[in-house]
Amino acid sequence: MLRHLIQPLDFTTEEFDDLFRLANKIIQNPENYLDVCKGKLLASLFFEPSTRTRLSFESAMLRLGGQVVGFSDAKVSSTAKGESLQDTIRTVENYADICAMRHPKEGAALLAAKAMTRMPIINAGDGGHQHPTQTLADLLTIDYYKKRFDNLTIGVCGDLKFGRTIHSLVRAMNRYEGVKFVFISPDELRMPKTFKDEIAKENYIETSDLSEAIKNGLDILYMSRVQRERFVSEEEYLRLKDFFILDKEKMNLAKEDMIVLHPLPRVNEISTEIDDDPRAVYFEQARFGMYVRMALIMFLLGLEA
Repeated sequence: MLRHLIQPLDFTTEEFDDLFRLANKIIQNPENYLDVCKGKLLASLFFEPSTRTRLSFESAMLRLGGQVVGFSDAKVSSTAKGESLQDTIRTVENYADICAMRHPKEGAALLAAKAMTRMPIINAGDGGHQHPTQTLADLLTIDYYKKRFDNLTIGVCGDLKFGRTIHSLVRAMNRYEGVKFVFISPDELRMPKTFKDEIAKENYIETSDLSEAIKNGLDILYMSRVQRERFVSEEEYLRLKDFFILDKEKMNLAKEDMIVLHPLPRVNEISTEIDDDPRAVYFEQARFGMYVRMALIMFLLGLEA
């Protein structure tokens, strides 16, 4: 059966567990997977700029022995001539076996998936909506450092209004028992009501005080940048972009085993002075992202582990 990954809830927690087991097997013995995707093509369709996600997908496919076609700039695709997204996708599936697509418009990935007849599509980020493969990277990192997904207190900080990585993570983690959320943001960038409505009221609080949230005992702090590209007003962006900065002083308030995640890129929200803190695991998180995408490609193509 043709499967896609458009949002985290497309997979069950049991399927997540299977993916993480496979990802860990790849991490331990990458040489065993060098030819798994030999003869397969990944269509890398990035209608919006990306460094980590695009390179992570392309590296994942190449490390599995497959190849990559596609573009990293919408201006070089036929959509610049007025071609519909559906027509682009239907054409591409004649050439490739699996597709990773990023698009600035919310819902674009779902629209593309509905046009598919035989090629799995992976949502690599659609506007401010969802970013499920970043969530897989986040969960694999949490699994590695915390050894569990239940009974965790997770602080998510920064742009909660437009932050698609945060939206996806909250939806995924909300399925586990005993998970509490602390939503840390300025009033203008609060978590949208549609996401909060999915969470039991006793399982989240909202605050604009990062130091206080850390001091109250977070297990995980997920930082995010204020996204310039989501703002209509440059003045509004400049006013909010440095609202939160995680530095050594704030890290001194944290539990010894709290971990700091960030989907990257960062701007000013995490000081480089904490990069050497063993609790700052965001670059390791980026590495895990490649391995979990390798596992995902294999899963959607129905390849043996």
